[in-house]
Amino acid sequence: MESSEGTAGMVPDAMHAAFIRTLGGAEAIEYGLLPVPSPGPGQVLLRMEAVAVNHVDLLVRSGAYATKLDFPFIVGRDVVGSVVGLGAGAVGFRLGQRVWCNSMGHAGRQGSFSEYVAAPAERVHRLPDGVDPLAAVSVLHGAATAHLGLVREARVGAGELVVILGAGGAVGSAAVQLAAGAGCRVVAVAGARDASWVAGLGAETTLDYRDPGLADRLRRCVGAGASVIWDTSGNMPVNEQARLLRIGGRIVHSAGIHGHQDIDTGAMYRRDISLHGLAISNAAVGDLAVAARHLDTMFAGGGIKTRIGAVLPLSAAAAAHRMLRQLPLHEIGGKIVLVPETR
Repeated sequence: MESSEGTAGMVPDAMHAAFIRTLGGAEAIEYGLLPVPSPGPGQVLLRMEAVAVNHVDLLVRSGAYATKLDFPFIVGRDVVGSVVGLGAGAVGFRLGQRVWCNSMGHAGRQGSFSEYVAAPAERVHRLPDGVDPLAAVSVLHGAATAHLGLVREARVGAGELVVILGAGGAVGSAAVQLAAGAGCRVVAVAGARDASWVAGLGAETTLDYRDPGLADRLRRCVGAGASVIWDTSGNMPVNEQARLLRIGGRIVHSAGIHGHQDIDTGAMYRRDISLHGLAISNAAVGDLAVAARHLDTMFAGGGIKTRIGAVLPLSAAAAAHRMLRQLPLHEIGGKIVLVPETR
């Protein structure tokens, strides 16, 4: 195993970071200097090259998604960077190697919006040579979530019909690609502006979620019933989704934390339909490692298609949070990525 315990030269004592001292809105985010963390046992110290802004970051920052935080708390979840330090027992890495992590900023772990990030080695994965760090960081959260939803939860198989609601978003776009790559037939429901995008990702059929006749069109598309419906949007009641499924169908729900619906459990019982809630924050290290291997295979094989709407300096973290909160996806144009000031 590769190992080089210690820290590379030229690592400063202080770093710029985007952090909060208390829960609140985007205005709670400060940009300033914090000490560079030393890699503890089993940790890898990364020099950050790019981070992505995710909706879950906003929920953690505001307190809507309760988790253990130590203040000052660095916000952010995903990061691509290069290894500049290794703690005791952090084997399998070498100094200078480009790597990624998508599970910071949760359950007591500091976030990724800083020039240096100390991450648990078990949550750090090698980035294949030649992969653009901005493109990679823009898909880490969505693609890993897509893997967990389709493989671990829905157990999709070749030939199955999968309906993805909210297919134009980060998770939805990745789910279309992974489902099509697994040999599934994909019906994608998204905004009209995203129709050509999701079709290019491998969707067999694309439908406009604003179409007043959507329910009838979906019923015609699924025929005898879909095997899986993944709801990333929250726009369709679960009971309506269940009626589109065949016996033994599966619903994966990842449409946020504030939804509440009355569910016809009797209908689900009679037709063996299962409902799976999914938050990648709860994924075990082993599940994330399996998802990482899938992502790295896709990276090495030509990548995962992505849209980057804005590349901003790390100092614009608060503005980036406001953009994600206030603007529709089609106005942003894709993922918001932050990079160091000196990149």
